[in-house]
Amino acid sequence: MNYHKYHSVDVVNGPGTRCTLFVSGCEHQCKGCYNQSTQRLDSGHPFPEALADRIIEDLSDSRIPRRGLTLSGGDPLHPANVEDVLALVTRVHTECPDKDIWCWTGYRLDELTPHQQQLLPYLDVLVDGRFEQELADPSLRYRGSSNQVVHRLSERAKASVPRIND
Repeated sequence: MNYHKYHSVDVVNGPGTRCTLFVSGCEHQCKGCYNQSTQRLDSGHPFPEALADRIIEDLSDSRIPRRGLTLSGGDPLHPANVEDVLALVTRVHTECPDKDIWCWTGYRLDELTPHQQQLLPYLDVLVDGRFEQELADPSLRYRGSSNQVVHRLSERAKASVPRIND
């Protein structure tokens, strides 16, 4: 897997202070995508184990408490990214169990393959659906267009994240 950027402190991509990883590769090619530079699988940099270690360290750093990890892109659920993303979220889930994990994907929940579905038990929130420029609305919370859905997958998310799609 390749990645474009890692922000160790981010307050934009999800609730609270977070760590955010932007991975490479997206087959949706949404018109108006704000992150077009991440669409090619071979763009960015190889994702090293040292960066996975740093993410765990940053999530565990008590000097700057983070609420969790955000995965964006590109598309973390691109078939070529699933194995590496699964390894990362498994580590976060095991080593930082008090941190939530949010993931943005262009795939809809009901169209995920069994391979992609392996990630779901580790995700607290999945924001799904392609960005549709004609449905874009800057007032939407955690979504770029009104067709996208915020799924609260874990009990923790159901208790702490307000219903957003209503």
